[in-house]
Amino acid sequence: MPSRGSATRVTLVLVAIVALAVAILTASFTGATDPILAADAGAVVRWALPPATLLTHLGSALTVGLLLVAAFLTPERGTTDRRRTACRYAVVAATLWAASAAAVTVLTFADLAGLSLSEPALWAQLGDYLFSLEVTRILALQVIAATVVAVIAALARGQAAMAWGALVALVGILVGALTSHSGGSAAHEDVVNSMGVHLLGVAVWVGGLAALALMWRTLGRDLSVTVARYSVLAGWAYALVAISGVQQAILRVGSWSAVTSAYGLLVAGKAILLVLLGLLGWQQRRRIVARVAEWPERTRAAFARLAIVELVLMGSATGMGVALSRSQPPVPDSLPQPSTVLTLTGYPDPGPMLAGDWFTAWRINWLFLGIAILAVGLYVAGVIRLRRRGDAWPWWRTALWVAGWLVWVYFTCGAPDIWGRVLFSTHMLMHMGVAMIMPLLLVPAAPITLTLRALPARTDKTWGPRELVLHLVHSRALKLLANPIVAATLFFVSLAIFYWSPAFELALTTHTGHLLMLAHFVLTGYLFVWVLVGTDPGPPRWGPLMLLVILFATISFHAFFGVALTDSRTLLAPGFFERINLPWGPDPLADQHTAGMIAWGIGEVPTLVLAVLVAARWVTIDRIESKRQDRKADRDGDADLAAYNAYLASLRGRGED
Repeated sequence: MPSRGSATRVTLVLVAIVALAVAILTASFTGATDPILAADAGAVVRWALPPATLLTHLGSALTVGLLLVAAFLTPERGTTDRRRTACRYAVVAATLWAASAAAVTVLTFADLAGLSLSEPALWAQLGDYLFSLEVTRILALQVIAATVVAVIAALARGQAAMAWGALVALVGILVGALTSHSGGSAAHEDVVNSMGVHLLGVAVWVGGLAALALMWRTLGRDLSVTVARYSVLAGWAYALVAISGVQQAILRVGSWSAVTSAYGLLVAGKAILLVLLGLLGWQQRRRIVARVAEWPERTRAAFARLAIVELVLMGSATGMGVALSRSQPPVPDSLPQPSTVLTLTGYPDPGPMLAGDWFTAWRINWLFLGIAILAVGLYVAGVIRLRRRGDAWPWWRTALWVAGWLVWVYFTCGAPDIWGRVLFSTHMLMHMGVAMIMPLLLVPAAPITLTLRALPARTDKTWGPRELVLHLVHSRALKLLANPIVAATLFFVSLAIFYWSPAFELALTTHTGHLLMLAHFVLTGYLFVWVLVGTDPGPPRWGPLMLLVILFATISFHAFFGVALTDSRTLLAPGFFERINLPWGPDPLADQHTAGMIAWGIGEVPTLVLAVLVAARWVTIDRIESKRQDRKADRDGDADLAAYNAYLASLRGRGED
């Protein structure tokens, strides 16, 4: 009679088969397996692409789930080797991910080129165009990411390496969002953003449950705590999947009348499955998780049955998602007669800015708004937790945190972002806002201190959120980055490199470049302010005098950057600003000079604020040291002063001799 562990593994195989069947059937139903180009690559390519894509999704999700279980969810006992077991499974899953992603790359190129797999020209052209076409380049990057994760999982011995493997896997999954239908649509960034959030949520949710089903026998008596931790993580993942799924439906279906289309019916089917999965997850949390620790046979069997049902539904939903990716949505992917501005930026020409537009013009980016809402919500939840247990937290820190994220929303969703996509001067204003003004508000809010005080500590040597934060703030990497000279160099040198390299043009013309640019601005700005005036735990701080020297040296270089832009005779990012040719806009070179003056002028006020804060900290340190010396003198009768006087007296005595 087969063991329960063998039965579980067989069930997982059956889940994969069911998901593959759903993918193929739904693809056939929606016409996704019909030729979509004038040149047909053949039935083999059309029918093989959906299941290969599904295997890519399942392999990547299982890889993430296993590495998350190993790094963050399950405890290790003296006689167990669960984490290494999870990593060994992750090597297999990542290998499946890499192989299926490679197959998808070949099949996708064959589909685009209209060449069957048997034609010799296919492989020669694939070698020539693999990194030239955006879609195949993204797929190739996924293959590379999966291969790197497989190597990390094979070599990992500690939790840090496992956590890095999970992070690389999540980045590899996130890259897949760039291949979604949205290339020329007016909602390009919203579609890509929501698809990225959706893929991450699905990977954590599906992959975590699959990992538990694969390892439940290995987890033994720690299955209860592992499932409970996964349940919390799954709740967050479910929220991400639900919110991003609703946004995807609104953007791609467009209207209620389109719900009856093939695409709309698939979306409705996924929505029904999502609701069922939410109810099952709630039942698991309410009835089963708390009783798994008791280990009655029927409770363990109930958990296994529920997990299997969830996995079948998840596999079916993933199969529908694959079919959706091969189907044309009711809202077209491209706009008729796109303008030059729309082609370059993904947004229509905003026209000349009026004075009132600085306050009334908004173009909400749901990702950036969502990040701000989440950051404020988590911070306020931490404050509430402290207050409920009787601990105090200064109100002004909360006010600064909220204000900082309001600044973020304004500069990424308001006029600075709208016109910053087409004007260098407004772009520079947005840059200064998120890199210099926002960190000045966020750093004094001490979010790391609040996190460490509000979150509970784990006692079984696993990494929860609190332990992860502690590991990061005391890591060797942060010790290097938090060196004031290194932080100042990153803040200024990367600024110059960014604008005088092709990275600036990529940030203006690609969504990925824009996201990386904003992340870089915020992180380097926050790091620079943190090493100067931060109070959160971290590497040892330098003395105020040296910090002031570094501050004024950095701002001098920053002023030099502004002057260099103001006096420049060569247009930066010429491929963008010469092509965009705004009929209402200023001369591009003159606008570049204005950007230099903005960089020079705006940098002065934050510098003054930083200098005042560093000086105030200097005074505070001196006051604290004076009080410490006074208390010491009270305790020992001012022994230091008496010893010094005795020393002077001995010198006088020698002089008399």
